[in-house]
Amino acid sequence: MGAALISAETLASSPLLAVAVLFGAGVLTSLTPCVYPMIPITASVISGTAKDGQPWRRTAGLTAAYVVGLAALYATLGLVAGLAGSMFGTVSASPWASLAIGLLLVVFALAMLGVIPMAAPQRLLAWAGTREGGSYGAVFLLGAASGIVAAPCGAPAFLTVLAWVAATQAGFMGFIYLFVFSLGMTALLAVVGLFSGTLTLLPKSGAWMLAVKRAAGVVMLGVAGYYFYKASASL
Repeated sequence: MGAALISAETLASSPLLAVAVLFGAGVLTSLTPCVYPMIPITASVISGTAKDGQPWRRTAGLTAAYVVGLAALYATLGLVAGLAGSMFGTVSASPWASLAIGLLLVVFALAMLGVIPMAAPQRLLAWAGTREGGSYGAVFLLGAASGIVAAPCGAPAFLTVLAWVAATQAGFMGFIYLFVFSLGMTALLAVVGLFSGTLTLLPKSGAWMLAVKRAAGVVMLGVAGYYFYKASASL
């Protein structure tokens, strides 16, 4: 719990460190069982079929459309959370608010640890799998919708960051923080989308993804412990 306390306070006072940590958190989220298997599917949407002879410039444009789609959704929510935290600073500073955030984080952690079952929307997964080549608009929407597809793993991590942004009253920095987090989530996909040959270099899905997911759940419990400590110290 002490480590979580130091980490949360350090991140709140060091935007550059927060950006680095959040990008890393996004990358780790992309390695979880709900997100990682989507990389080949999404890469096929971006790259199109081999017979299309799609130029690299179009591939780069589709990759950017996907990344911007996810980033626009996450960053907008981050901006709202940051501004809300600034406007209602006295509320977010309340021990009851810290207690509520801690309880939410426990729920998110239990989801990551598999205690609370969550399932990705199968219809959206099926829709993604039927796309070939894709258009800029479709790929943009797929990027925004990928946050829903990744809900079993992505939502707990994303909402943890969102709760932290609101609690720290980050203001406009909330937009930056969630934008960077989304860049981390899409980093592997961007590499695979731009350089299709790299798909074969990625490790196959396996038990290691569950280990990443569970490790993230343990970290969330540590962050929840920080908020419980903060609440108890103020009561």
